[in-house]
Amino acid sequence: MDLRDKLIALLEPEIEAMGYALVEIEAKGRGGSGLVRIYIDQEAGIGVGDCEKISRRVSALLDVEDPIKGAYELEVSSPGFDRPLRTLEHYHRYTGEQVKVQLVRAIDGRRRFKGKLHGVDNDTLQLEVDGVMQAIPLDQVERAQLAPDI
Repeated sequence: MDLRDKLIALLEPEIEAMGYALVEIEAKGRGGSGLVRIYIDQEAGIGVGDCEKISRRVSALLDVEDPIKGAYELEVSSPGFDRPLRTLEHYHRYTGEQVKVQLVRAIDGRRRFKGKLHGVDNDTLQLEVDGVMQAIPLDQVERAQLAPDI
């Protein structure tokens, strides 16, 4: 289990208990320090006060559990228009939307796809790319996010 997965397992129940949804966590190292970025959401939207409240609680929890070696910077924000997609619920919720998907390994010589999400079935994303349906196994998705036409 990598650091991101450990952080999700540790923080998601706490964030949900506070009435928010954990959209995604990014955990990156930078030289002698790191960055932990947490994206949260709720039906009413996310404001600065929400981010501050989650930041204080998560910071205290990370201090007690100490899952991160070395110094790190903690950021909490809303997921924005190009929100990451992480769970089956995310994929179902945004069926019909334009998405960008980056894969762990190439399929048909490509690792990056952009197209209309037609849904998920049998652990496979159904993505329409340039008018052609593309089946993408969920276990091959490295990163997925909305790609709205703004």
